[in-house]
Amino acid sequence: MMRYGPGVALLVVDVQNDFMDPRGTLAVAGAVSIVPVINREIALARANGSLVACSQDWHPERTPHFARDGGRWPVHCVRDTWGAEFYPTLDVPLGVPLIRKGTNGEDGYSAFTMRDAETHESVPTPLGMLFYEAGVETVVVAGVATDYCVKASALDAVQLGYAATVLADAIAAVNVAPGDGDTALEELAAAGVVIGRAIAK
Repeated sequence: MMRYGPGVALLVVDVQNDFMDPRGTLAVAGAVSIVPVINREIALARANGSLVACSQDWHPERTPHFARDGGRWPVHCVRDTWGAEFYPTLDVPLGVPLIRKGTNGEDGYSAFTMRDAETHESVPTPLGMLFYEAGVETVVVAGVATDYCVKASALDAVQLGYAATVLADAIAAVNVAPGDGDTALEELAAAGVVIGRAIAK
């Protein structure tokens, strides 16, 4: 059965140089290998009338999200830098909606919401309204990282009432602690997210 069609959206999460390229400041091991899989899913989704949206971390130079400013992570995906650009072999279709998160210094894990690193208040990104206006009911998630932005996006999708699938062969995990990626998939499944696989091989 075809996964894609009207009412379905493919969400491609944070396929950016700092996460994908070995020279990136927060490179995810093995992430480059998922790009061809994601590209085939993008082509298949568009051919069958599904919406495709891509998210990007888009941080300012100083943010409480970064370790140097009191946060957790090395400096990464600073807006308008090489690290924030999409990985060059990702086929981003012309005109595809781009959801940029962490733009004002928030913790931008989910493509649906951003959380103020100091007050912990959550604010929505434009993605929910975009999906609402497009009549989206089902969200398919691919990208990086399994244990952070992919997980947060898929959990938000379920909480917002969407049916959600994460493509296990189109994601890659940071694994700050060994097994974090596997644990994330278990959490997602427990929350009602379907753990699937890419259709296009």
